[in-house]
Amino acid sequence: MSVRIGDIAPNFEIATTQGNIDFHAWAKGSWVFFFSHPADYTPVCTTEMGRTAQLAAEFERRQVKCLGLSTESVEQHLGWINDINETQNTQVQFPIVADSELKVAKLYDMIHPNASETATVRTVFIIDPNLKVRLMMTYPMSVGRNFTEILRVIDALQTGDQYGVACPADWQVGGDVIIPPSVSSEAAEEKFPQGFKTVKPYLRYTNVSK
Repeated sequence: MSVRIGDIAPNFEIATTQGNIDFHAWAKGSWVFFFSHPADYTPVCTTEMGRTAQLAAEFERRQVKCLGLSTESVEQHLGWINDINETQNTQVQFPIVADSELKVAKLYDMIHPNASETATVRTVFIIDPNLKVRLMMTYPMSVGRNFTEILRVIDALQTGDQYGVACPADWQVGGDVIIPPSVSSEAAEEKFPQGFKTVKPYLRYTNVSK
């Protein structure tokens, strides 16, 4: 099964380090950062899990729940969490899915056979409060994720939803945003009383942070 942007995230019921969850029931009403890692007790994965835990306050501020996944058992995850907490100087508080039968990995197309038949690649799904997939990123097993980018894109999606705008390349919170071409100039004047700058008829900038 392929999961694509705009799809409702497929539901599943499964064991995690914090008990069994029904994903839709657990996630509904919150944003979700759902990410897979290749294996427990491996170096890059340890740093990623640790970084997710270190950023707990940043995710919470954005109303984002974190959910990790790999194909080991709950018991193995729990043992590994001790190593993560020790080596990364943090406390893992989010659940990690125990997908030993590859049920969720296959549902979300996290197994890439040319990389591994059993280990998941480093997949990221950002899912909105209506359970819709809003972003997908896939990293190779040898490269850890960029968490600054993960937080940036959550900020961009939330800003776009709130104000009906798009975000340009390298956008950061507080920077100018783009008024979609579908919004007429008359509607833009009403919607953005702070004003906007027209570079081209299809390229208009405004700033919603002012």
